[in-house]
Amino acid sequence: MFTRRRKVRIETPRMTLRLPTHGDFVPWSSLRRESQAFLTPWEPEWAPDHLSRRAFTNRVYWASRALAQGTAVPLFMIRRDDNALLGAITLDNIRTGPAQSGTLGYWIGQKYARHGFMREGLEAVVHYAFNEMDLSRLEAACLPENSASRGVLEKTGFKYEGVAQSYLQIDGRWRNHVLYANLRSDRRGRTSIG
Repeated sequence: MFTRRRKVRIETPRMTLRLPTHGDFVPWSSLRRESQAFLTPWEPEWAPDHLSRRAFTNRVYWASRALAQGTAVPLFMIRRDDNALLGAITLDNIRTGPAQSGTLGYWIGQKYARHGFMREGLEAVVHYAFNEMDLSRLEAACLPENSASRGVLEKTGFKYEGVAQSYLQIDGRWRNHVLYANLRSDRRGRTSIG
């Protein structure tokens, strides 16, 4: 069973995945700002202070508390070659006991998209969730038209499970999402996408 930790560090061939720190504010705010048009069609509406230092400080404190409480593992993707922040993956809504499950959310800066970083990061987080945290099921959802997100989920072992009506508010509107899941012991084979 997963024991709550103060620090999580996952190494991949090109990246280190770790909790956000206060020192990440400038790279985070810069990357989010320059990728805003790329990200906002797929994300909940940004608050007016989304890119502020105060909002980021709150994120850092939330990440630390969530990890300590065992409810989430929020990770920044840092490229090892130059310490560039690429994006983030958050394993959230962690449920233990009979469920042993969690939900994955993720984003990547526009200039780093389509270079395999998200696939590499998701594979590492899935491995960590199943082997270190002893989770049994990981879930993820995305907009039906987000072919890049659907593709990376399918390439990392997630299988299509259906559609959730009015699942999240995205860009100010309630939107349907396609649901995917990855099971530690998956015998389902490939699933067709509806």
